[in-house]
Amino acid sequence: MDNRVSAGAAANAFERARFTGTASEYFGIWIVNVLLTIVTLGIYSAWAKVRRNRYFYGNTVLLGRSFEYHATGKQILIGRLIVFAFLVVANILAAIHPLFSLVTTILVLIALPWLIVRGLRFNARVTSYRNVRFDFTGTAGGAFVSVMLGSLVAVLSLGLLAPFASRWLNRYIFNNLRYGNRPFQTEPKIGALYGALLVPALMVVLGGVVLLGLLLLMFVTDPSGGGSMEDVALIGAIYLSFFGLFIIYGLAGLFYRAAVHNIVWSSTQIDGRHVLRSDLSRTCYAWIAISNVVVTVLTLGLMRPWAAVRLARYVAEHAAIRIEGEIGEVFTQFEASGTAIGSEYISMEGLDFGF
Repeated sequence: MDNRVSAGAAANAFERARFTGTASEYFGIWIVNVLLTIVTLGIYSAWAKVRRNRYFYGNTVLLGRSFEYHATGKQILIGRLIVFAFLVVANILAAIHPLFSLVTTILVLIALPWLIVRGLRFNARVTSYRNVRFDFTGTAGGAFVSVMLGSLVAVLSLGLLAPFASRWLNRYIFNNLRYGNRPFQTEPKIGALYGALLVPALMVVLGGVVLLGLLLLMFVTDPSGGGSMEDVALIGAIYLSFFGLFIIYGLAGLFYRAAVHNIVWSSTQIDGRHVLRSDLSRTCYAWIAISNVVVTVLTLGLMRPWAAVRLARYVAEHAAIRIEGEIGEVFTQFEASGTAIGSEYISMEGLDFGF
């Protein structure tokens, strides 16, 4: 580690993360992953995920050191096969008798929080930084409330209670996350989360009003419906209006996501004193996400590596941490307390179920 990073951390300065990967380098990994996944009828996708994550983790650098991803393709494949087998059995039973469909749906709802917890714990435990692994200590009950119930509340309230759902979800994830045995803590303010919702809500409302006004104008202009060409034009306008509303809703979602990311990360601490920060620009984040999709579609997927690296670099370069104390001493304490946790794998917790 260079002296600049050590001196900066010791002086309680925020140190930004970096992403050192390149699109051309990742393209070689990506194209091999795609081809082998096709040839093996999807089986290789488990190993493709490992190669992809190891590349992105290994090129995300913080305080002079990169993250590591330790999962194996076998762990991911077994987890996927278990979920796939359950879905096959559920569909067979549903075909035999409709009552079985209700039973399997109930079983899925019961199992889903458990699967979410196992997925979060797996992804935490296969991630390390400076030879210290992360851990996740959340419960299935917490997953049910924060993920499933929170999502339902956000939907049924037409987004008006989305800030509460965002707070429940992020508090559940971060407050149960550990680096070694050192806890994360986050307390995003509900007022700040509602502030993040203001612009997206206005975008959706104003966009909906404009589109509805255009449709009403067409009806007023030709109330009788005119001929067949006019009917076709009207139907086309309706479809375009729904498409436009979908685009506006997606753009508003990106604005809200970036703002919530900043609020949550900037209110998060590790071990009660080391502070995280995120300062994504909502406009830049939305532009990168949308232009990535457009470029990927126009190039029939060939620019997907460029898009993935571009977004990863932007998010990493707008994340930072402030270490309280001398960095060498702090991480020596982390390593001493977190070494034993890395090898603790129970059979089912060592599998990735894809949630």
